[in-house]
Amino acid sequence: MASTIESFKHDHVFLGEHHERNERKVWLVVALTATMMVAEIIAGSLFGSMALTADGWHMSTHAGAMLIAALAYLYARRQARNPRYTFGTGKLGDLAGFASAVVLALIALLIGWESLLRLASPVPIDFDQAIVVALLGLAVNLVSAWLLRDDHHHHDHGHHDHGHHHAGHHESHDGHHGGHDHAHGRGHGRAGKDNNLRAAYLHVLADALTSVLAILALILGRLYGWNALDPLMGVVGGLVIARWSWGLIRVTAAVLLDAQPDHEDLAAQIRTQVETAEDRISDLHVWQLGPGHHAAIVALVAQKPHPPSFYKDKLRGIDSLSHVTVEVTPSGVA
Repeated sequence: MASTIESFKHDHVFLGEHHERNERKVWLVVALTATMMVAEIIAGSLFGSMALTADGWHMSTHAGAMLIAALAYLYARRQARNPRYTFGTGKLGDLAGFASAVVLALIALLIGWESLLRLASPVPIDFDQAIVVALLGLAVNLVSAWLLRDDHHHHDHGHHDHGHHHAGHHESHDGHHGGHDHAHGRGHGRAGKDNNLRAAYLHVLADALTSVLAILALILGRLYGWNALDPLMGVVGGLVIARWSWGLIRVTAAVLLDAQPDHEDLAAQIRTQVETAEDRISDLHVWQLGPGHHAAIVALVAQKPHPPSFYKDKLRGIDSLSHVTVEVTPSGVA
């Protein structure tokens, strides 16, 4: 009996397909950003350049955001099999992404406010020095953006490792697994949108955008004396970054609140696969467990009930459905 029970046990590792690869990328960007930050602050202090010093401290906010993303990857990986987390740590990246989006919104607010102050009270600009700083910042951001580019969605669209499916029949549970693979651990995740990586990428992109706008404004200001263009570009950059931040907040908050995924209509697919004239779904819950992993609880009312494993078998063709619970009630039973 003990061996039979053991065969039903499984882990709940719902990390993204490229979790460890993305973690390495973010740590590399943290190192790159922190190095540039320290170099600018030291150089600014030694040479009396306020532009260098200010940009160095500005980069510290993005280094902090990168650190949030990196630590989230590290903790999620190390605690992936901790039984305290009922459905694993796959959503930790969304929590980090939400926090990073809030930081990004604050950065947008600060950029916009500082730009408005500069419009009201213009200050002298050392164009040559400021352009050099902006170019340095842009170079670092472009390298970071290249490192953080998210290309995993091009891989393994035909992958059908469907994890483990749980089932309940009235008050009992049919744990038949049908011989399918339980490998969700290292190197066996699934492709899916990684909001933690997306948040890190948006921070880098936001910094690159401000650098590009600053370079444009500074060059035009140097050539034509349009000093007001610099703070105006700051306002534009702040608005664009705020829009990116709001989009990321909406996406990550939906995952954290277990909202039904709207990017792929899993609920409709489940109904199509399971429902017949004799088997009707009375209650259905679908939510995301981690990048590329979703869970479903399916409650059925059946005229001629089958074992839960019968209905689970119908769902094995739905990619990204990693954890399924099925409950079957005969029609007419209260």
